[in-house]
Amino acid sequence: MRRSFYEFLMTLRNSESVEPEAEFANNAFRDSSFPKHEESYQKLSEYLELNAGYLPSMTIFDEAYQKYQEIDKK
Repeated sequence: MRRSFYEFLMTLRNSESVEPEAEFANNAFRDSSFPKHEESYQKLSEYLELNAGYLPSMTIFDEAYQKYQEIDKK
């Protein structure tokens, strides 16, 4: 069973890190509206563009999503 992007993103959490993906994960964890069961790039992207003021650049999401897809293929 494929895990959601949120479940993958939570593996990147690290409250001690200043890395962009870790900060994205930390902020997504605190975002009670984050679509936790979503896998679709399009739906996640739309949500983040409209609701995630904590994400300074969509490039961070793009790179994290790419890793999510690569890990899921293994």
